[in-house]
Amino acid sequence: MKRLATKLVLWTSIVTMLSGCLYPESQKNENQIPYTDQIQSVQTAVEQYQDNKSVLPIKTRDQETPIYQKYPIDFKKLVPAFLQQAPGNSFENGGVFQYVLINVEDNPTVRLIDLVMIEKVKDLQLRINDYRRKKDFPPFKEVLEKDRYSIDYEAMGIDEEITVKSPFTNDQLPFFLDQNGNVHIDYSSDLTKAIESNPDHNYQNGDDIRDLLANNSFYVPVASVPYTVENDKAVFLVK
Repeated sequence: MKRLATKLVLWTSIVTMLSGCLYPESQKNENQIPYTDQIQSVQTAVEQYQDNKSVLPIKTRDQETPIYQKYPIDFKKLVPAFLQQAPGNSFENGGVFQYVLINVEDNPTVRLIDLVMIEKVKDLQLRINDYRRKKDFPPFKEVLEKDRYSIDYEAMGIDEEITVKSPFTNDQLPFFLDQNGNVHIDYSSDLTKAIESNPDHNYQNGDDIRDLLANNSFYVPVASVPYTVENDKAVFLVK
């Protein structure tokens, strides 16, 4: 009996150790949830930092950086004077979110980038690039709008369309390519729903309406292109 008990204890210890290896920090459930209190604590810290320093606690990015990735929060500037530690769901602390700021000129507001979406974009981009190296051109399928193309997955040898889960609606969103073969996420369905949910919006045709998502959610529409409104629908904004 003692030998059996000893073996059981040893086996339990091994399973516990393996569980820690199989489920790293970024895979833990608590690191994949956008807790309101964590976002609010970072918002408070950002405001206090700005009041004290007269600048924002952000990392430097060049002018070509997409607008929703342009102002990542630098937690090294906030911790420990303004924040005890980076949130558990932040990339810096093993989570799957990057904390960023929007509306930096008028009303700096904390939002999240879902890094799982970024990884799916990068993975598909690698496959697009591989196809392009072999064929000398991207796998364009149909013209969606000027310089916007659906992806020919069949030509790439992929059986089903690749999609990504929306943090705004939980719908599956498609990818598309621009004229240079760069991968983007198509948020047109999310934005159309946002238009319907915000009938008093002030956007007109020709305006970029992506803030309808960013201002009414914890998230930003990462890997997106500009959209506008036409007949109460979201369409690509092409100039």
